[in-house]
Amino acid sequence: MSDAKAMTKVYDDTKRSTREYSDTQRLLIFLGLTFVITFLWFFIANPDGSTWEDMGTMRQSFVALGMMFPVICHVLTRVITKEGFRFDGENNSYFGIVLKDGKWKYFLFACLVPWLYMELSNLIELAMCPSLYDPEYYISLDVEKRILMLMPVYAIVTGTVGSFAAFGEEGGWRGYMMPKLLKITGRKRALIIGGVIWGLWHAPLTCIGHNFGTDYPGFPYLGIICMCVFCTLMGVLLTFITEKSGSVWPAAIMHAVNNSNPSILAGYINPDNKTTDLPTGMIAMCIALLVVVIPVMIIWGKGEQKTEKQ
Repeated sequence: MSDAKAMTKVYDDTKRSTREYSDTQRLLIFLGLTFVITFLWFFIANPDGSTWEDMGTMRQSFVALGMMFPVICHVLTRVITKEGFRFDGENNSYFGIVLKDGKWKYFLFACLVPWLYMELSNLIELAMCPSLYDPEYYISLDVEKRILMLMPVYAIVTGTVGSFAAFGEEGGWRGYMMPKLLKITGRKRALIIGGVIWGLWHAPLTCIGHNFGTDYPGFPYLGIICMCVFCTLMGVLLTFITEKSGSVWPAAIMHAVNNSNPSILAGYINPDNKTTDLPTGMIAMCIALLVVVIPVMIIWGKGEQKTEKQ
C-alpha cells in the first residue's frame, strides 16, 4: 500500500471514529435512553403494578427516583455523541446559574407564578363545582388556619430547597430536549411536541394513579391526554424562563414549587363533596395555565422582534 493510500485510510478511519451527530440524531438518542431507562426503572420499582395509593412511602420514594433519569440521560447523550459540556454559548447544558443582567427576576418568576395560577385554578374549580367548598376542610388536614395562610411561603421555601429533585427532570427536558427541538422545528412546534413527549413520559405514573387517581371516566387514557395538555402548557413557562435565564435552575425551582401546591384555597376544597365525574381540577388548572401562558407567549414574541430589529 502506498503512503498516500495509507494516509487516506487513516484519515477515513479517524473521520469515522469522530462521527458528527446531527441535532436530530442527538435528540433521538436522548429520548430513546430516557424512555427506555425510565420505563424499565418504573417496572423494576413497581413490578406488581400497585396503584400509587396502595404503595407504601418507601416504594413511592423508590419509584420517584425515576425523576432523575432525564438529566442522567442528558449527560449520557453528550458523552456518547461527544458533544461536550458548556455552561454558556451554543449547545450549552444550561446547568449553570446566571443572576446578572436582570436574570435574577426569572428565579422570582419561578417562585411566585405557581402560587398565582394555583389559586386561580382553585377559584375556577369552585366556580365549576361550588359543592367542593368546605370552610372547615383544612381542619381535617390537621392544619391550623394561620398556618394555612402561610402555605404559599412554605411551598416556595420547600420547593426552592428541594429543587434538586426537579432538576432531574428539568436538566433533561429543558436542558437538552427543548433546545434541540427549538433548533429543529421552531418554537411553536417545539413547545407542542415537547409537551406531548413530556406528558407521555409520565404515562406509567398516570396509569397507576399518581397524577389524577384511578377513579375517573376514561381511566387511564383520558389521564394521559390531560397530562400531555398540562405538560404542554407548563412546558411553555418552563422553557421561557430557561431560555431567558440561560439556566435550568429557575425551571427546576418552578417545577418543585408547583409540586408543593402553594395554595391557600386548597384548604377549602373538599374532594369528597364533588358532584360531577368531570375532571374539574385538571380542566381548571389548564384554564389557569392558559391565562398565564398567553401573555408569556406575547412577551416572548415581542422580545424576539425587538432583538431582530437591533
